[in-house]
Amino acid sequence: MVRAIVGANWGDEGKGKITDMLAEKSDIIIRFQGGSNAGHTIINNYGKFALHLLPSGVFYDHTTSIIGNGVALNIPYLLKEIKALEEKGVPTPKILVSDRAQIMMPYHMLLDACEEARLAGKSFGSTKSGIAPFYSDKYAKIGFQVSELFGCPDELMDKVKNVCVLKNVLLENLYHQPPLVPEEVFATLMEYKDMIAPYVCDTSAYLHEALKEGKNILLEGQLGSLKDPDHGIYPMVTSSSTLAAYGAIGAGIPPYEIKNITTVVKAYSSAVGAGAFVSEIFGDEADELRNRGGDGGEYGATTGRPRRMGWFDAVASRYGCRVQGATEVALTVLDVLGYLDEIPICVGYEYDGKVEKEFPTTAKLEHAKPIYKKLPGWKCDIRGIRDYEKLPENCRNYIDEIEKEIGVPITLVSNGPGRSEVIERKPLI
Repeated sequence: MVRAIVGANWGDEGKGKITDMLAEKSDIIIRFQGGSNAGHTIINNYGKFALHLLPSGVFYDHTTSIIGNGVALNIPYLLKEIKALEEKGVPTPKILVSDRAQIMMPYHMLLDACEEARLAGKSFGSTKSGIAPFYSDKYAKIGFQVSELFGCPDELMDKVKNVCVLKNVLLENLYHQPPLVPEEVFATLMEYKDMIAPYVCDTSAYLHEALKEGKNILLEGQLGSLKDPDHGIYPMVTSSSTLAAYGAIGAGIPPYEIKNITTVVKAYSSAVGAGAFVSEIFGDEADELRNRGGDGGEYGATTGRPRRMGWFDAVASRYGCRVQGATEVALTVLDVLGYLDEIPICVGYEYDGKVEKEFPTTAKLEHAKPIYKKLPGWKCDIRGIRDYEKLPENCRNYIDEIEKEIGVPITLVSNGPGRSEVIERKPLI
């Protein structure tokens, strides 16, 4: 059986923890898109970790972790992550890397940083991880696939020379940077070849056999619905699809194999980077929620940037669940809200004098104002509670209201950052 774990919002929903938890009963965990530009924070018996490329199931010795063909493969970063796990006492995970994955190059990160600097105040809020230049090259057919490292050296060198011609036009004339030297780029690729060789596999064929054997497989997505380049808040989005449907492509499996789509929804809203954010809050109100949020506060796992904060947005979350095709929802960081006397929920958007319930395109979104419904808070710490019925009544009412608004069963409720701090719930719908 294949289950996808994806985000409904802007990312930062807590997917890593849910993947880590569900991986215990899984055989294979696959990262199917994105790169090292966003992180999944996990707290378990080994300590606290911020994973960026590795799937969040690497902490179990019975699992195989796969970097799928849809991932932006930063090879030195991957090896660095593996080493960091080993240094903290985590058993060396079994890792396979798709021979069809494409390679993040140093010049991708350079171009990303240069373009953000050129755009200045009109930038996209990039993490400067090279993601947009990487995917641009992939679809322009000038990227380097892992398999090419093991092919004919002369053919690879010819391609390197062609890529350098194209990149140097930008580097020298637009960004005023030194040009790429083909021999140096080729040498970097050969270094990457030696580093990645032990992990390379035809992962699509491997998964084909695993499916025939009835293995349990998790697909782990990065970011969330609203950062998808087609269905998100374009252009303030990422450069690979964040939707569960892309999981089949990014992993190399048939789409009909995905049976369950666990969509992670945050009990309040947060976002890193630029873009429309209707329920955003500011000042002391935002600072308090940010500092109480997550484990150690709401700061980007990759950049350390303070996340933008907001109240739960039912309009955005309902839309995010719909485009993901959610079959169930995991509601996270509920425990954070225990300090509030009352908790606002954004239940509609007002623009052009009308109140709308459907999530609009970006042009309308920029002018939308939130319509709030306020619910009474529960004013206590709910961490440590394992029985859903023992949650305070106002807390259960808050969950019920969210479930009613998004129209998808909430089956898991996370009330703390630890792996075991999750309550299974019988949904109302």
